Amino acid sequence: MSAATTRSRTPDRLCAEAVDLARAAAEEAAAPGVVGEHVGMVSEGDRVVTHFFACKELGYRGWRWAVTVARASRAKIVTLDEVVLLPGPDALLAPEWVPWSERLRPGDLGPGDLLPTQAEDLRLEPGYSGEDEPAPNAAVSREMTELAEAEDAEVTPGTPATLPTVPARGSIASVAEELGMRRARVLSRYGLTVAADRWEDAFGPKTPMAQAAPAPCVSCAFLVPLGGFIGQAFGVCANEFSPADGRVVSLAYGCGAHSEAAIMPKPPQPPAPVIDETRVDPFPLRPAPDSGSVPTTGDEKTAELGHS
Repeated sequence: MSAATTRSRTPDRLCAEAVDLARAAAEEAAAPGVVGEHVGMVSEGDRVVTHFFACKELGYRGWRWAVTVARASRAKIVTLDEVVLLPGPDALLAPEWVPWSERLRPGDLGPGDLLPTQAEDLRLEPGYSGEDEPAPNAAVSREMTELAEAEDAEVTPGTPATLPTVPARGSIASVAEELGMRRARVLSRYGLTVAADRWEDAFGPKTPMAQAAPAPCVSCAFLVPLGGFIGQAFGVCANEFSPADGRVVSLAYGCGAHSEAAIMPKPPQPPAPVIDETRVDPFPLRPAPDSGSVPTTGDEKTAELGHS
């Protein structure tokens, strides 16, 4: 280690003792009462020292007033260099700025908002062109494979607003437009894969709702099938009582509102009652003459006395 490096790391004595000068400079630059105690110092070089004072300003927790003082060679007077407010090791800092294109999330788009789509968006590819060869940015082309790996190449020469939208009269693209088959761009395989992953995470077989479901959506009557090969894995739920009503769901998803989840059982038949209350039993007002233990006689005198 050289002698110059050793000197630069050792604080200058006069500069280190100039705490009052540094405090006065910090109080002059800051609002009254926001400069706290002296929390340390550091040597910036030969005869250059920075003093740190705690900041009591609301909203600046952990920040420090940094006052740098210096002394000329062979001089005994310490002079002021600069006063700044710097964050400390435990300072409360704002999160790092993120561009809006990376900060945007699904559901942030509101009425009247416009979300421009980049010309080199990997989720899109040119529509029907009438050519047998795949488009340059099609998912099956070699150029698209290199683009997906690098993500820094240009697919189209400009923005979608500058691309030609009206095909030449008599061309294959013109005929396709008349038949309703032509769009400037359509979803690429990459775009469908990204969308499928998103749908799978929201309404897929690994969700807690699907794990507790009695059956998957593939056997549910409320599932509206989708056309194309995407319909082999996804559909649209049409059950208003389902948490996925109107959403694209995986065929392996399921919920408690499955059309065959609960078949209503037949009403149980009550057992035969012990006392039949539906039938009337006749009860005579007087007992039958022959119901006693003593047979009846024709003697009227004994009949008047009665028998037990």
